[in-house]
Amino acid sequence: MAKESMKAREVKRQKLVDKYAAKRKALKEAGDYEALQRIPRNASPVRLHNRCKLTGRPKGYMRQFGLSRVTFREMANKGLIPGVRKASW
Repeated sequence: MAKESMKAREVKRQKLVDKYAAKRKALKEAGDYEALQRIPRNASPVRLHNRCKLTGRPKGYMRQFGLSRVTFREMANKGLIPGVRKASW
């Protein structure tokens, strides 16, 4: 399980990205790179990192489900994810 501070930091970054998205787009189209540099660094979408929605694990993230591979496997084995079955052929 990730530290609560790390999860909170990612949430904070996401809020900043959402807040400045329109302003960033307008400044980029205008070519005003000096004004772009005055926007907070964490407002850049590149600084976001995908994390598991349940545990906050930063590695082994599966975009389609929003979970880490470990959590995904546990939930899939318990039958908690609709449409997912263990492969057998």
